[in-house]
Parts: sequence; C-alpha cells; structure tokens
Amino acid sequence: MSFKYLHTFPISGPNKLPRFKQWALENLPGVAVSLPPQVPVKSTALTVRLKSAEDRVALIGKLEGASF
Repeated sequence: MSFKYLHTFPISGPNKLPRFKQWALENLPGVAVSLPPQVPVKSTALTVRLKSAEDRVALIGKLEGASF
C-alpha cells in the first residue's frame, strides 16, 4: 500500500523531522507516516504522507493544539 494522502501543517525551527517523529510516536501509535528525507531550516511547513483517509483525520485531530 502506498502513501496516497497528504497533510501539510505549519512548523518552524530546526530539527523538524526528529521533533515530528517523536511527537508522532507519542501521539499517533500505529499510524504509519512517510516524511521527506530533509526539510530546510527556513521552511515553515511540513508535508506528511499517510496511508489512509482515517489516518489523515487522526493526524489533523491530534495536531489541533499541538505546539512544535
């Protein structure tokens, strides 16, 4: 199965990928995500690929109120 669903959300600062990976492990167990190999420090957004629409809805729900 491929990662067909996308969600882009605001995130700034360095180490975006490790911060998001840690957050995802703590808040979204069992949800597989695909991340880009790297994200520039100056970037203000991160796009995450997900396998299903349900995973995307779960991610969006958990991101409400989350601070990176």
